[in-house]
Amino acid sequence: MATDTIDLIPVVDISEFISGGPGAGAVVEKIRTAATESGFFLVTGHGVDPAATKRLYDLAYAFFDEPQDWKVGVGRGKDVEGGVAFAPMKEEALAGTLGRKTPGDLKESLNFGPRLAGDTWPDRPAGLEAAFRDYFAEMETLARHLRGIFCTAIGLAPDFFEKDFENHLSALRVINYPEQSEPPEDGQLRAGEHTDYGFMTILRSEASAGGLQVQRRDGVWLDAPNIEGAYVVNIGDAFMRWSNDEWVSTPHRVANPPSGFHGTARRQSIPFFLNPSAETMIECLPPFAKDGAKYEPISFADYIALKTSQAFGG
Repeated sequence: MATDTIDLIPVVDISEFISGGPGAGAVVEKIRTAATESGFFLVTGHGVDPAATKRLYDLAYAFFDEPQDWKVGVGRGKDVEGGVAFAPMKEEALAGTLGRKTPGDLKESLNFGPRLAGDTWPDRPAGLEAAFRDYFAEMETLARHLRGIFCTAIGLAPDFFEKDFENHLSALRVINYPEQSEPPEDGQLRAGEHTDYGFMTILRSEASAGGLQVQRRDGVWLDAPNIEGAYVVNIGDAFMRWSNDEWVSTPHRVANPPSGFHGTARRQSIPFFLNPSAETMIECLPPFAKDGAKYEPISFADYIALKTSQAFGG
């Protein structure tokens, strides 16, 4: 049962689970507790290659430093499977997924998925596509470990979900939150309040003025902790539905820098959105069905289409 408030976003070293060590059970219990209480936790001991992370971070940073009139011509087509997609400043308003009308979010992003539609990759900065693909592979490995932890926590076979991720529609996004040279409009944030759509999100974040905030059950917003080398993980809407709402997808947002802040407030984050295949049915898992399923089954393709349309004003 979820608690009334989130007082702590825990940090969990998952290395014992990955290695099959004696502490694997404790890892499972910590994540089970976090998933049902806050829906958020940080993981260390994950084995992600820091060089792959830095390479993607640096090359994406260089892309976002390019002139705006050049960037807006990149990644706007949808004819290339595994191509790149670019979303300019203010194009997306994430609060729309909760039915709230706000100005566009103060961010821009590069997006990629091997099975998602995009456009031809730009020729600068050199190596950008390879950096995306290398980091994506790192995230696939970490996501597989986390799925195993989830299944064990629920009482399912560790590989229960693997069939649903054979042709997964996961997406890797690098988001640039630039300096704010003028005050935001009323209700405008770097990223509006939302929940994530898919199975889970694995986020590489950084400390900055104006960062990730997670909402407690009583409506209070907490600043998510930032630990060098750790990843923020949160449960997505699809998995919350799969779990009959026992594992929680918690509202979060990215705040604006404080008014009058004089230091650098530029921020770059790298979320990996883990999604199953299009034909996967999102339906109540047997361990959660004891009091009956709350929702009708729905394919992931139909579910994600609805959520995406809401975010982009559909």
